[in-house]
Amino acid sequence: MHYPEPISKLMDSFMKLPGIGPKTAGRLAFFVLSMEEEHVLDFAKALVNAKRNLSYCSVCGHITDQDPCSICQDDKRDQSIVCVVQDPKDVIAMEKMREYGGLYHVLHGSISPMDGIGPEDINIPDLLKRLKNDQIKEVILATNPNIEGEATAMYISRLLKPSGIRMTRIAHGLPVGGDLEYADEVTLSKALEGRRDL
Repeated sequence: MHYPEPISKLMDSFMKLPGIGPKTAGRLAFFVLSMEEEHVLDFAKALVNAKRNLSYCSVCGHITDQDPCSICQDDKRDQSIVCVVQDPKDVIAMEKMREYGGLYHVLHGSISPMDGIGPEDINIPDLLKRLKNDQIKEVILATNPNIEGEATAMYISRLLKPSGIRMTRIAHGLPVGGDLEYADEVTLSKALEGRRDL
């Protein structure tokens, strides 16, 4: 089916987003056409505003509208602990929990030889520079529990071992409310590995 050029371009723009195929792009484009012009303009302004006014914190790599970010500027946070995560979304997830009071370091990816991503392609060199600070006593590796995340955590822990900084890894395993019978072997294995005394 041939669409008028403005709709076609709008659909092409939507398809650049992850997980959006031609059908969803078409639905979104026609939904935008049905919106009031004021709402469409607000939507467009929000996109432009986010792109222009957000950057990455020069200290931790988290997404921010000020540099350094509000987390790095907060002197009430424990300056001796750094939690290493893969993406800014992981910082947001950790902050929702309201249990962690230390600092963060965002890698912006994970080591993946299959995709040609090595340690120098993610934010590891900046982490090493940052850890020269005598104040940091513990690094929590909170990369994803997949092959790439495990490889990244292992690489960082081997790199930092000589420094004497305490290295910890977040526990992986069964979610609260989960059933053993539905868990896969890897999840059960990680849950067993991470067991603790009661």
